[in-house]
Amino acid sequence: MSDMQTHERTDTAHLAWDKRWQSEAGRADWIRPEADVTALIEELRQSGPVRALDLGCGVGRHALAFAAAGFDTHAVDMAGAGLAELDKSARAAGLTVSTQQAAMTELPFEDDSFDYVLSFNVIYHGDPGIVRRSISEIARVLKPGGVYQGTMLSKRNGNFGIGTEVAPDTFVREGDDDKDHPHFYCNAAELVALFDGFELRSLVDKVHSKPGSWHWHTVADRLA
Repeated sequence: MSDMQTHERTDTAHLAWDKRWQSEAGRADWIRPEADVTALIEELRQSGPVRALDLGCGVGRHALAFAAAGFDTHAVDMAGAGLAELDKSARAAGLTVSTQQAAMTELPFEDDSFDYVLSFNVIYHGDPGIVRRSISEIARVLKPGGVYQGTMLSKRNGNFGIGTEVAPDTFVREGDDDKDHPHFYCNAAELVALFDGFELRSLVDKVHSKPGSWHWHTVADRLA
């Protein structure tokens, strides 16, 4: 698969999520905020005003938690159906969330805009070049000393190596709606190298809801 084809697969990955977000069943597993995210929200809330970005927000489970904590909350995603659900939920809860449709490699914000950027299960959807550009964009929009929290796919994950390798450590599984676009996997040393503009606070390999679904969970501060 050529670089252009790999990028096209990444650019259209949101279409499957658009379909998923349009049904209650599709949204069901993506409503409750993750425990380590809510813990960091509480820590940040104690430090004063926070301008926060939920990058790849889906239907907005974390953006809504940001807003409920009093953060100046912004959310981006490529899937319009998810953004529409987030807007609806925010209105129903009386919360303010600014939403925009945007790619993770081209964030529509000025440099040094945010105190906190979250990207949960998002930036590994691409080849190494796309992952690096996404991390570069996160670093650009974070203030010096700002906090990044996110996940990456671990090479311990049971899906690593399955399908067609379209770029180094990047696999596509044809006919699988959830895996028919590029997924990039890394080990701890590779992840640390990718985040060389950050000081890591924590790096933990965790299993998600399915057996073998190992993901790196990272919290890091942007270096000045």
